[in-house]
Formats: sequence, structure tokens, C-alpha cells
Amino acid sequence: MYYSLMRPMRRIHDVQREMNRAFDSMNKEENELECSGSWIPNVDVKETSEEIVLYAELPGLKKEDIKITIRDRVLSISGEKIQEDAEEAAYHRLERIYGAFCRQFMLPAQVNADKIDALFRNGVLKLTLHKKEEARTQEIKIIQG
Repeated sequence: MYYSLMRPMRRIHDVQREMNRAFDSMNKEENELECSGSWIPNVDVKETSEEIVLYAELPGLKKEDIKITIRDRVLSISGEKIQEDAEEAAYHRLERIYGAFCRQFMLPAQVNADKIDALFRNGVLKLTLHKKEEARTQEIKIIQG
């Protein structure tokens, strides 16, 4: 095996990634709950006047590998990414993440838990959480008096 000048940098990067993950867990938002797994998918959340949209990166998975549940206003995304050929070969490098994952979020009161759409395409799960009618922003027109 050859010596790579980048090997020490990769190790530093790995340590930095683990430290970031540890600090991120301490700085969780109040609407994110703790759940166990060997890895944590990255999630983006955006809000409009009518909905909250959550994007979760789940590369290498099929929709059958993902479970989405809601219980007591807690949205859970879980599943497992299995390494298919782990028994067949001796790996020299293993950098991709495998195993169970889980993310949980407390749903705000304005979300209609009965109306959530899920779309999985190209390794990204998109959850559209529609707001209740009374929680949507409405514009009030001013008339000339």
C-alpha cells in the first residue's frame, strides 16, 4: 500500500466531522427530538405561508427502506441502509455510512397531521406538511373610506 500525503488531512477531516456532529447534537432546535441510529441524515426545512417542507438526504436507499410515522405530534423518519456485499470481499477503505438511522421532529400546532405528502426521488425524501386553514397567512385588503 502506498503512503498518501492526504491521509493525515483525511483523518483531521474525520475528527472535525465527528466534533461537528457532537456540537450539533448539543445545539438541536427545540422542535427536534433525540432518536437512535448509527447515522443521521441531513435535513433542510423551509416554511411558506401554506406549508412546511422538509427535505431529507437518504442516498442509496429505496422508498421501501424508509418508514415515516406520526405519533403525538412527533414526526419520525427512520430506516436502515444495508451494505449488500459485506460478506463477499475484504474492504481496503469503507467511507460510506451504513446502518439504522432516525430523525424526529415535533410538529408545530399549525400543521395538519392528516395532510402530509411524501415524495422520494433521487435519494431525497420530500415531506410537505400542510398548515391548517386557520394558521395560513391571509392578506386583509384596506378599502378607501
